[in-house]
Formats: sequence, structure tokens, C-alpha cells
Amino acid sequence: MSATNNFLSLCIFAITFWNFTHSTAESGLVANYSRSSLFTVPKHLPTQTTVLDLSSNSISKLERSDFRSLPNLQVLILTHNSITEIDLGIFQHNDVLEHLDVSHNTLRSVSGFPTKSLKHVDLAYNDFSAMPLFTKFTKTTKLNYFGISARKLSSVEALVHLQVDTLFLGLEDLDGYKAGSLLVFNAKTVRIVLPQNANVRILSDLRFNGTESLELSKIPLEQMEDLRTFLTRLDEKSTLLNLTIIDMKLSWKDLLDVFKAVGKSSINHLIVLYPTIIEFNDESFKNADPSLKSVTIQYGLFETTIFDQNIVYSTFSNLNIDSLTISDSGILFIYCPETPSRFKYLSFKNNTLTDTIFQGCKNLIMLQTLILQKNRLEDLTKVSLMTTSMTSLKSMDVSQNRLYYKDSEIKCNWGEHIIKLNLSSNKLTDSVFRCLPNNIQMLDLQSNQISAVPKDIIELTALKELNLASNRLNAFPGCGDFKNLQALNVENNFVLDQFSEFFQTCQNIRRLKAGRNPFGCHCELRQLINLQKEESVVLVGWPDIYMCEYPSDLRGTLLKNVHISELQCNVALLITVVLAVSLFVIAVVAFLCVRFDVPWYFKMICRWSQVKHRIWKKKSEEIPESIQYHAFVSYSEHDANWVKTELIPNLEKEEGSLRICQHERNFIPGKSIVENIIDCIEKSYKSIFVLSPNFVQSEWCHYELYFAHHK
Repeated sequence: MSATNNFLSLCIFAITFWNFTHSTAESGLVANYSRSSLFTVPKHLPTQTTVLDLSSNSISKLERSDFRSLPNLQVLILTHNSITEIDLGIFQHNDVLEHLDVSHNTLRSVSGFPTKSLKHVDLAYNDFSAMPLFTKFTKTTKLNYFGISARKLSSVEALVHLQVDTLFLGLEDLDGYKAGSLLVFNAKTVRIVLPQNANVRILSDLRFNGTESLELSKIPLEQMEDLRTFLTRLDEKSTLLNLTIIDMKLSWKDLLDVFKAVGKSSINHLIVLYPTIIEFNDESFKNADPSLKSVTIQYGLFETTIFDQNIVYSTFSNLNIDSLTISDSGILFIYCPETPSRFKYLSFKNNTLTDTIFQGCKNLIMLQTLILQKNRLEDLTKVSLMTTSMTSLKSMDVSQNRLYYKDSEIKCNWGEHIIKLNLSSNKLTDSVFRCLPNNIQMLDLQSNQISAVPKDIIELTALKELNLASNRLNAFPGCGDFKNLQALNVENNFVLDQFSEFFQTCQNIRRLKAGRNPFGCHCELRQLINLQKEESVVLVGWPDIYMCEYPSDLRGTLLKNVHISELQCNVALLITVVLAVSLFVIAVVAFLCVRFDVPWYFKMICRWSQVKHRIWKKKSEEIPESIQYHAFVSYSEHDANWVKTELIPNLEKEEGSLRICQHERNFIPGKSIVENIIDCIEKSYKSIFVLSPNFVQSEWCHYELYFAHHK
């Protein structure tokens, strides 16, 4: 059984490998063997492969011949394998290799010299017991990225001389550290994952020369004092401008201390990701130093359940900075600044804010961009009133909320300088066009419930870009109220073939995206098909996403392959052609009639027809041979006595006179009543019906009348 399973596994792998290689050979770019249970590098890879992904396998050794046949290889990903050693000489035939990722393996040593083309080298998270020497890398061309990690930092001299833009040091498992081992780094960006052993302190030794961005991850709570000490050394002469702190547990006081220290340092931009506040006090903070320009906090969490929200919201709203971002942190409210604020950019994406924020706020006069995406805003009128006093506001994003708009006595009142507004993914209907900023230039209404653009709206003469994708439109909107519209997106709606208003009024359109609509390939569509031939208009996605839906025989056909003739669609031209052909036919017929005496032949045919008609009429008065009776008499049983004693005797009183079919006398035994009725009617030249009230009420009389009428 084990042998059988192994054989089946081998077959499945062989088939999968062949299919993959075959498809890759056709594309000739990316070969993805990630999670393919490989133990060695696959053989016979396509020579045109430029990207090779061998991550998450069980490869333990690299041979010199593994990559020799790949002269075009640019990216090699070997992360999450079991490689124990690597000789960089195996890449001597890969002259264009730029990206090498051997992170998350079991590397203990690196030998050989790298190719000069390498730009990105990641050796992090391996089994280096100490930081290896990388003098060989210092002789290569400048690297964009270099990543390394180790459990000991006995020597890092080689790292100091690396010519690299971004240096990554994974030191979370560091258990051996000699004070002063960290020398001055020259990389523009340095990313360090700090040791989780609180007794291993490297923050105090951090020195930089020309570094502009620093990223510190997993700072132990016990080393917050070291962080403050490090930040106080960043005076005005420091080149460090950007600081990112990731995954840190701290108290509210610690966070404010970081703000204070950063505010007095050379840092302009502070980013804090995944902070967890484990303790809260009532301390607040107002920075007076204008050197700090932006603060970003993402995925913040208060682990303590008891804290004063007023202090938190007041602290952030009164920061003396240009840009503030607090996203994915569950904040419920944000205060209006107490004094006129420096804020030019505010982003509160993915929180739980409602449309009560900033109502009546008059201290955001410098604000230019406001992002409230993915919150709990509902009333568009309130949102508009929020912006009334934001006299510098130009761009606003309130997408992915629950916004609706209903005409009411309270009218919308937007900031007069808003030129960009994102209202996508809400619950807005056609009425939203009555609640828009007058000077709007770029408007995004994607994924709402709009079925048409109303006629009675104000003219948005400044509007240049309009996105109505994924709504309920059944016709292209006209540009009567958007005379300067240049870009329109109506993709993924219900547009069939109503384009007349669009083509009549949208003369300034330069970019149109209208694919993925259920187009009806009729005459009206010719204008859209011809539009792509005009160099002045770019039809985005043509021809791949423009297909016929109707009629059914053209369903799935690309519009570019549909031919609709001018004659089929031009009524005036069609009438002209029909009249011309008709006149020609009449002229030809008239000529032939005169030429071949057709009137004389026609007169003879008429006389022959008259003779034939008289002969047919005479014969029709005679009883055909198949007729046995002159008449079939139909009557009600209640009138039977009169029929038998009066009617039939009088009709048959002379020998050789009329022969009458009467059902009691002439019906054939054994047949059903219906069969006998039909048989008698068929054998009779005429049918006589004795009409009386009894006849009208008799069901069988109705049958006989119906059968006779049918005959």
C-alpha cells in the first residue's frame, strides 16, 4: 500500500510539474513552484524564465547546475526552505539577477562572491550564530535592500561599509550583545526588530550617519526609557526625519513622552503601528514645537477598559502638526481643535465616527484633505454642513459609509473650494445630484443606487471627472449639466443601447470607460463602436470588456467584431433604396408587358377563369358520389315527436325525393354517439337544425351544431 501511494504521489507530481512547465514555457516570464513539496530545484526550466518562486518547499541544497540554464533570471525566491549553506558562485551565469531572497532557512554560512547585478539580498531569519562577515558584498554595486539576522552581534564592521538604501536587522532572538557593537550605519533606511530579551539593550547604542528613515519593531516595555534617551539625542543636526514604531505595548504616559521627545528632535514624520495602551492616566499633551509635521497611528488598541476618552480625543485634535492619521483604531469621536489648527490633512479611515463630528467647527480653516472613509456616516446633508467653515478644504473622502440623501428643508451647504469628492460605496440614489459642491471637479459615485441623472439639478460646470460605475444606469448620462466633463466611467451598469443624449451633449469627453454592460447590439450601438476610431476619445478597456448581451445569437461577441450596416440603421436611406428598386421593377415590368403583349394574355386568362368558374359552380350543385343523404336532421329529444310525424314525412313524401339521415333510424350500432354524429354529417350534403328552446339547452345539440359548422 505504501509503494502504491508513493507511486500515485509521484505521478501526480509529474503531471503537475509538466503542466506548470508547459504553461510557463508559453508565458515565458514567471515560474511559481511555491508549496509544491519539492526537495530539489526543478530541472529543465524554461530558459526565458525571469521570476522563479521556490518558496515554502523542502529544498536543502543548491547545486551549481540548478540555475545555469536561466540567463534571464531576475528574481529568485527561496524563502521558507531548509537550505543550510549557499555559495553565491552558483549565480555566476545569471548576469541579470537582481533579487535574491533566502530568508527563513537554516543557513549557517555564505560563501563565494555575488553577481554585480544584485540589488536586493535578504538573508534574514537563518541560523547564523553570529553576524557573518559580508566584505564580499561591499565590493558589489550598490544594493537597494539587504536583510540579515543573528543571535549574536560580535562583529558588524562589514555592515557599516555596505552601500545599501535599506538595511534590515532581525534581532528579536539576540541573546549575546557586546556594548558598542552597533556602529554607525550609513543606509538611508534602517529597519530593526529589537531583541525580546529585555536585558539586551541596543537602543542606547544606535548611531546613524545620513540615515533618513528608521523603523523600530517590538520595543520591550522595559526599554521605553532607552527609547526616550535615543530620541533626545536626535538634535537639529541629525539627518533622521522619519520614525516608525511597530508593535509596542506602552502606557498612555509613555506615548505622550514619545510625542514630547519627537517634537524636540529632528523627526518630521512619526508613524506608530499596532500600539497597545496597557495603562492610562489623565495626562494630556499640547506640542508647541512646529518641527513635527505628521503623526500616523494605525491599528491602535486600548487594553485598559477604563480611560477618559475626552483626554484622548482632545490630545489628538490639538496636536500642532500638519497631518494626522488615526485609522483602524475604533475611535468614536474627534474634537474640534480649541484654537485655529495647523491641520492640512486629516484621515480617520476605518473607525466608528458618526456625522456629528466637526459640526460647527470653525478652527480647521487650513484643512485641505479630509478622509472619513469606512466609518458610520449616514446623513449627507450633515456631512456637507460639516465642511461649511473649512474654507481651504479641497479633497474629501467619505466612501464606504451608510450615506443617504433626501430632499428636505435643510439644504446641502458644502465648502466652496471642494474640488474632489469621493462618495463611492454608499446608499445614494438619483437625488444625490441635488447635494453636491458647486465647484466640484472630480466626483466618485461608484457602487451606489443611482439609476439616472435627474434633469432638474444645478449645472456643475467645473466637473471634469465623473465615476458612476457599478450603479443601476440603463442609459449613458448626458452632459447637459456637465458641459466640461472630460472623463466618464459607467462600467458595470445595465446600459443596453441608449446613448443618444450622451453623444449629443458630451462633446468634451476625452476618456470613457463603459465596459461590462449588457449591450444590445442594435443600430444605436454603432455610435459607440465608431467612437473608438476617434483619436480624440480613449475608450478604456477596448475591446476586451465590451461585449454583446442581446440578441442571444450575438451574446459574448466583442463589439469590435459586430458589423451593423448603414442601410440597416438609416431609415431615410432605406426608403430611398426601396423606392429606387420599386421604380426600376415597375419600369421593367411595364416594358415587358408592352413588348410581349401581356395585356392580351391577361384578358384571355380572365375569360378562361370565368368559364372554369361557371363549370365548377354547376358541378358543385350536384351531390358528390360520396354523399348518401341529402340532409342530416339535428333536433332535441323533446321535439322528436314533431320531427318524426311532421318534418321527415313531408320531406320524404315522394319516392326518389330527399333522403334524410335521422339518428334513431340511421345510426350504426356499436359506434359511440360522437362517431355516429360525425359519420352522418360527413355522409350528408346539408344539415337541418330544428331550433327551439329545447335545442339551445341540449348539450348534444351543441356538439352536432359544432361538428356541422366545422365541416
